Amino acid sequence: MRLWSLHPKYLDAKGLVALWREGLLAKAVLEGKTRGYTRHPQLERFRRMPAPVLAIQAYLRGVWEEAQMRGYRFDETKLGPPSAVPSIPVTSGQIAYERQHLLYKLAHRDTDRFAHLKAVDRPEPHPLFTVIAGPVEPWEVVR
Repeated sequence: MRLWSLHPKYLDAKGLVALWREGLLAKAVLEGKTRGYTRHPQLERFRRMPAPVLAIQAYLRGVWEEAQMRGYRFDETKLGPPSAVPSIPVTSGQIAYERQHLLYKLAHRDTDRFAHLKAVDRPEPHPLFTVIAGPVEPWEVVR
């Protein structure tokens, strides 16, 4: 499961669809509707929120909005109604790590998106996140 901290606009088609599916799985985990992935480290930041399900729904809404801009037809009924959720901090080190990880994937799958992201020194985070100074997040599995 990869719940990108980067803005979904940087993802290729395959990455955006995978993010939607994995985000829906994360939502099911946080709702207690599945037994798999319950200890997945990427869910930690959502669990720390006062309302974890609302936080993952807000995250998914950002993914859905990007999909809409691209003309994809992700099912909005899988989300709850929009709600105000406080932003989630993400470290600059995490954003940099994810940028490198995504560049590796894009180099093989989408050279146009690769070139675009390669030219961006400070990529934007997903709209739910606010960047703060710091190293890679402790929950990240660094390879």
